[in-house]
Amino acid sequence: MKLYFAPGTISLMPHVALLESGLSFVAVRVDEASKTMADGEDYRAINPLGYIPALVLDDDCVLLEAAAIVQYIADRAPAASLAPPNGTIARARLQAWLNFLSSELHKEGLGPLFYTPLDERAKDVFRERLRARFAFVDQHLSTRQYLLGEDYSIADIGLYAMTGWTPRVGFDASAYPNLVAHHARIAARDAVREVHRIEGPVPA
Repeated sequence: MKLYFAPGTISLMPHVALLESGLSFVAVRVDEASKTMADGEDYRAINPLGYIPALVLDDDCVLLEAAAIVQYIADRAPAASLAPPNGTIARARLQAWLNFLSSELHKEGLGPLFYTPLDERAKDVFRERLRARFAFVDQHLSTRQYLLGEDYSIADIGLYAMTGWTPRVGFDASAYPNLVAHHARIAARDAVREVHRIEGPVPA
């Protein structure tokens, strides 16, 4: 398998999941601005929309969307316990969290704050949404270690990635102590530390 990644993006989520899983893969860095790889190839030949990540399977099948990719990884490596079994209520709850992260935190919260042309009044709308959503997550984490309770999962990797973006968009997350503690808990995992070593600093 090949994972196409770019530092500072949600590709951190499947990158960590792959290391946690023990599955064999090759990580291919993509320059997010130019959409090219080190060999000069255009990433849009993999994903015409240009966004990252993509996972290319051994049969050349291309899988897009981080939430789909991490579930595929988890199901390929059940011994790693990255996701509950399919067909269970626990799996449905995991999928609910993955949808929440993708829609409520990423696309309708943090994502617009990266968009430089957006004026500050418009950004304030998204900051207010983030405050409400982070407060919800913080309350949820007040009685549990991870999003699914006491079991670490791929959803925790996604939350970790997104809370890691808050300093880059000028959002102060210190008002959410359980969220901050969760971020530190995930940051201490060996796979997370290794991904940060591989990917290096986030480009400015």
